[in-house]
Amino acid sequence: MSKNILVLSASPRKGGNSDLLCDVFIKGAREAGNQTEKIFLRDRRIGFCTACEHCQSHGGACPQKDDMAEILGKMIGADVIVMATPVYFYTMDGQIKTLIDRTVARYTEIQGKSFYFIATAADSDRTSTGRTIEGFRAFTDCLTDARIAGVISGTGVWKIGDVEGTPAMREAYEMGKSVA
Repeated sequence: MSKNILVLSASPRKGGNSDLLCDVFIKGAREAGNQTEKIFLRDRRIGFCTACEHCQSHGGACPQKDDMAEILGKMIGADVIVMATPVYFYTMDGQIKTLIDRTVARYTEIQGKSFYFIATAADSDRTSTGRTIEGFRAFTDCLTDARIAGVISGTGVWKIGDVEGTPAMREAYEMGKSVA
């Protein structure tokens, strides 16, 4: 049965290492017969949560007029969510953290999803992505019936394209292909 996969790429660089891993994951997922959509967060306007609590008394509607309502709707409608980020100072970048914070309006509706996490780091030590992955896990701990289906850590990659030919590329493709 085909899955609806939403890929959230938080790379600030088009074709950056975490973004390339998203593309390879998508390739595998499509070959397995799944539907995919990638949202490149850099191209979207997502404001910071202001903790105004408007969403709490207005059925999850945020007063900010940006792209987050559309993205959040897609997250709720997806079967599988892939969250990808480069590691900045041993944690996720601001783009993906801002998105996570803005899910507060309707996070209780993000239920029963499988999640894949992709993180890339310049540091070659595989543990350098640990805090980023733990941040993603902390988010999914707040969701009902969230399942971590896979984690990809591309390490020792700094410049655009450094991830090419690494084991992380094969892992991303295989994980995408295994989505069922």
